[in-house]
Amino acid sequence: MAGRQRLLLENAEQLVLVCGQREPYLRRDGAARLGVLRAASLVVGLDGCIKAVGQADVIRNQFSEATFERIIDCSGKCVLPGLVDAHTHPVWAGDRVHEFAMKLAGASYMEIHQAGGGIHFTVEHTREAMEDELFASFQQRLGRMLRAGSTLVECKSGYGLDLETELKMLRVIERAKRSMDIGISSTYCGAHAVPKGKTATETTDDIINNHLPKLKELKLSGEIHVNNIDVFCEKGVFDLESTRRILQAGKDIGLQINFHGDELHPMKSAELGAELGARAISHLEEVTDEGIVAMARAKCAAVLLPTTAYMLRLKQPQARKMLEEGVIVALGSDFNPNAYCFSMPMVMHLACVNMKMSMNEALAAATINAAYALGKSDTHGSLEVGKQGDLLIINSSRWEHLIYQFGGHEALINYVIVKGKVIYENERCETMSSY
Repeated sequence: MAGRQRLLLENAEQLVLVCGQREPYLRRDGAARLGVLRAASLVVGLDGCIKAVGQADVIRNQFSEATFERIIDCSGKCVLPGLVDAHTHPVWAGDRVHEFAMKLAGASYMEIHQAGGGIHFTVEHTREAMEDELFASFQQRLGRMLRAGSTLVECKSGYGLDLETELKMLRVIERAKRSMDIGISSTYCGAHAVPKGKTATETTDDIINNHLPKLKELKLSGEIHVNNIDVFCEKGVFDLESTRRILQAGKDIGLQINFHGDELHPMKSAELGAELGARAISHLEEVTDEGIVAMARAKCAAVLLPTTAYMLRLKQPQARKMLEEGVIVALGSDFNPNAYCFSMPMVMHLACVNMKMSMNEALAAATINAAYALGKSDTHGSLEVGKQGDLLIINSSRWEHLIYQFGGHEALINYVIVKGKVIYENERCETMSSY
C-alpha cells in the first residue's frame, strides 16, 4: 500500500477491537464477547484514521516500514481503544472537600444542597471566576483524564444557572475543543438546579425563551457549538413536565437529549426519555422496571455512574437487569466537585465489583457504548478501519489488567494516542515483571 502513514503499532500481544462489524453499540451478548486479536498490528494514516488492523505478519506484508512517521513495538503489550467518559462536570471553581466530611458524618446530598452547599456553593464560585481561571483548571482536569486513558469526554456546563455564566462555561469548553487534543462532546446543562430566588417554572421559561435562542444564535455564527442538552430531573429540582419542556426545546434547535434522571427518586425519567427520543439518560439508580423496558425499545443508552452511587452511598444502578433487558449500558465518571474521580479504569473496576458487570461488559460500556451515548460511535469506541485512531497501549500481556489493577493505571498506561499522535508517553511505566 503506497503513501505515507502516521503510526504503526506492531506485534501487540492483544489488540482489543471491542467490535469489528461497525456495530453502533453492543447489547448484552455482544458486550459479553469482545473482539480480540493476538500477535496483531494496527496502522493509522496521516488523516488520523485507522487504515489497517490485523495479524502482524499480514500488516508487515502490506506496508513498508519506511512509510511510517513512527513505529511502536507493542511486544508483550495490549492495545485498546481510547476510553470514552460519557458524563462529566469539569468546568467549575471552588473547593468542596469540606462536604465530603459532611457526607461521611451522615449528611445526605439533598441536606447539603438545602443548606446552601452542593451545586449552589459551586455556582457562587463559578460566577465569580474569570474565564481564563476556569480554562486553566479545566485544562488540568482534562490532562488528568487523558493520562488515565480517556480520549473522548462529555463536558457539561451547569454551574452558572444564569445565561452569562452558562455561556462563560460553554466558551471555556469550546476553547478546549479547539486547542486540546482530547475529544470533547459539549453539553448545555443550564437546568442543573433552580437558581436562588426563582421557581422551577420561572427558570424553565427563562431557559426556553432566552438561553436556548442564544445558543442557537451562537451556533449559527460559529462561536459555540453545543452537542447535547441536559436537565436534572429530580424531586425538588425540575419535575417531569418542566424537564419535558426544556428537553423538547433543546431538541427543536438540534441538540441531542442526554439528561440526568431517576437518581434520588423514581421520577419516570426513563419513560420520558424514551418517549422524547433521548440519546442517553444518566444515573438511573431509581429507574422503574417499565422505564428499563422503554429505554431498551427506544435504543436510549443508560449512562451508569458507579462512582456517584459509591461516594453518596446510594443504591447501585441495576446494571445486570438493564443488560438482561437489552438496554445499551454505558459508563461515565460523573467527575464533579461532589464525585471527584478522573479515572475511567477505576469506574470500570467499580462497575464490575459493585454493579456486577463483567470486565468485557465494562470495557464495552466505557468504549463503544459510551461513544454511542454521545452520538459518536461511528468514529470512536472501537479499533476498526475508518475510525479515529484513538488508542491506549498498556504495559501488560492481558488487557484486563486495566480494570483489575484498582488505581493502577498510572503505572500501567504506557501510551495515550489521539488521531495517531502520541499525546502522552509514560516513561516511568514499569515492566510487567514487577506486577
